[in-house]
Amino acid sequence: MSYIADTLDNLVHQTAFFSLSWGNYLMIAIACLFLYLAIAKEFEPLLLLPIAFGMLLVNIYPDIIAPPGADGSAGGLLYYFYVLDEWAIMPSLIFMGVGAMTDFGPLIANPKSFWLGAAAQFGIFAAYFGAIALGFNDKAAAAISIIGGADGPTSIFLAGKLGQTNLLGPIAVAAYSYMSLVPIIQPPIMKALTSEKERKIRMAQLRPVSKLEKILFPIIVTIVVCMILPTTAPLVGMLMLGNLFGESGVVRQLKETASNALMYIVVILLGTSVGATTSAEAFLNVSTLKIVALGLIAFAFGTAAGTLFGKLMCFLTHGKVNPLIGSAGVSAVPMAARVSQKVGAEADPQNFLLMHAMGPNVAGVIGTAVVAGTFMAIFGVF
Repeated sequence: MSYIADTLDNLVHQTAFFSLSWGNYLMIAIACLFLYLAIAKEFEPLLLLPIAFGMLLVNIYPDIIAPPGADGSAGGLLYYFYVLDEWAIMPSLIFMGVGAMTDFGPLIANPKSFWLGAAAQFGIFAAYFGAIALGFNDKAAAAISIIGGADGPTSIFLAGKLGQTNLLGPIAVAAYSYMSLVPIIQPPIMKALTSEKERKIRMAQLRPVSKLEKILFPIIVTIVVCMILPTTAPLVGMLMLGNLFGESGVVRQLKETASNALMYIVVILLGTSVGATTSAEAFLNVSTLKIVALGLIAFAFGTAAGTLFGKLMCFLTHGKVNPLIGSAGVSAVPMAARVSQKVGAEADPQNFLLMHAMGPNVAGVIGTAVVAGTFMAIFGVF
C-alpha cells in the first residue's frame, strides 16, 4: 500500500497544478483569448493561432523552451525553433514567401506610392524617441520601434540582430497582435483625418505593367537598396528573390513552394516559438506594458502619418489621390490595403481602391526593412 500511495503522490505532484504561479494562469487565460480571436473572429488566424498555442504550452510546461543543459542534456522542443528566430532564418524565409505572393505591379505603375510607404514609417521614429523617454536604451528602443511598421518578421529580425532577445517575445507578440488588429485600429484614425468628400475620391485606373518591368524591379531594388544598406540583404534580398520566382515565369515550382508549403511551415515554427517566449516570468512586467503601449502609439502614428501625407498628395494633385491609400503604407500586407478599400467603399460602394492601396502597402514592407537596416548601420551591427 505504501508503494501505491507513494506512486500516486509522485504522479499528483508531477502535474502542472503544483508548479504554476498566478502569472501562468493569467497567461493561459490570455492565450485562450487569442485562440478565441483567431478561431471565432478570424483575426489573422495563420499567425495568431500558433502564437497563442505556443503561449499556452510554455505557461503549462516552461521547459518546452529551456536551453540545453550544461551536462549536455537536450533543450526543449521550441528552443530549437526559437534559435532559428534569433539567427534571422525564420524572418528571412517569411520575407521570401511574402515576395512570392506579392504583386509589385501597383507600385511600379505608380512610383509615387513609395512616398506614402515612407511617410507611414514615421510611427517607427515616434516610438523610438518614446522608448528612449521611457528609459529603454538606444538598441532596445530601436527594436521596439519597428512595431510601428506593423511588420512582425522585421521586428523579430532587428531584435535578434541588436541583441535584444530578452525583449523579443513582447516585441513579436505586440507586432503580430497589432497586425491582426489592423481592421479595428486603423479605420477610426483614417475617418478622423479625412472628410467624406476625400474618402469618395475615385482614382484613375493604373497603367498596365509589362513583364519586363516586373522582372527588372526586384533585381534593381536589390542592387540599389543592398548597395546602400548591405545589412538589409537578408530581408530585402529574400523578399525580392521570392518575387522574382513568380515574375520570371520559369521556376513555377519554386514560387509555389515559397508561397505555400515553405511559407506555412515557417509560420508554424515562427508562431509557436514566438508564443513560447511569453512565459509569465518574461512577459508580466512593466517593460512589457511599456512595449505594448509604445507599439500601439507607433502603429497609430504610422497610420496617421500615411493618411496625412495622402491628404498632401491629394492637395498637390488637385484631388486625384484618395488619402485613404496612405494608411496602407504600414507593412501589414495585404490587410492594410484591404482596410483602405473597405473604408473607401463605406463612403462610396463603387469606389475600388485596393490596387491603388497595394502600392503604398508593398512600399511599406520595403520601407520597414530599410529602416531596420538603417538602425543596424547606426549601431554598427552586421
